[in-house]
Amino acid sequence: MDIRVGDVVKLKKQHPCGSYLWEVLRIGMDFRLKCEGCGHQIMIPRKQVEKNLRQLIRKEEEGKES
Repeated sequence: MDIRVGDVVKLKKQHPCGSYLWEVLRIGMDFRLKCEGCGHQIMIPRKQVEKNLRQLIRKEEEGKES
């Protein structure tokens, strides 16, 4: 998986606030994710994120000119 800090992931199950979208804040053995709905942060194992991933939304690279 090529998930980077700043990307947004859509997971299989929704958070109790109703949002499916999570922003990636940290990557390693565990991921730190922030709920896009309420701002709650969780630490979750990499294997669990990869298993429950439904969609990966890339962060737009700002200020990059080609």
